[in-house]
Amino acid sequence: MSDHAFMTLEERHAQVQSYLGKTVTIGIDRPIGYVHHKGEKTLVYPINYGYIPGVLGGDEEELDVFLVGVDKPVSEFTGRIIGIAYRADDVEDKLIMAPEGMDFTAEQIAREVQFQERYYHTTICAIDGSRAEVER
Repeated sequence: MSDHAFMTLEERHAQVQSYLGKTVTIGIDRPIGYVHHKGEKTLVYPINYGYIPGVLGGDEEELDVFLVGVDKPVSEFTGRIIGIAYRADDVEDKLIMAPEGMDFTAEQIAREVQFQERYYHTTICAIDGSRAEVER
């Protein structure tokens, strides 16, 4: 990544907000059970985690999406964007997807994504208007 930001904070927020409530198809590159080694941290993914193909996020890589409400590993999924994980101390934000007809509060989402988001200052905003901070 270069020395300057790929997107401004306003552009990042506008991008993720534009997906709220929309139905999209994501690719899953870290299915349930995936083990990710990042420096001294080892993350085991309890939920599916993927991206929107061809859409670049604030880190100049494909826009990341947490998939909640699906309890088996999948390779792709079509669902509804029900929330946003805003990272105050990173260059990217992330989307939250659930199967059509399923909704989660911000508190519920925060618990689902805490395994990864506990390393950041993350605020979850859900489509129902609720907000929650992810515990660190």
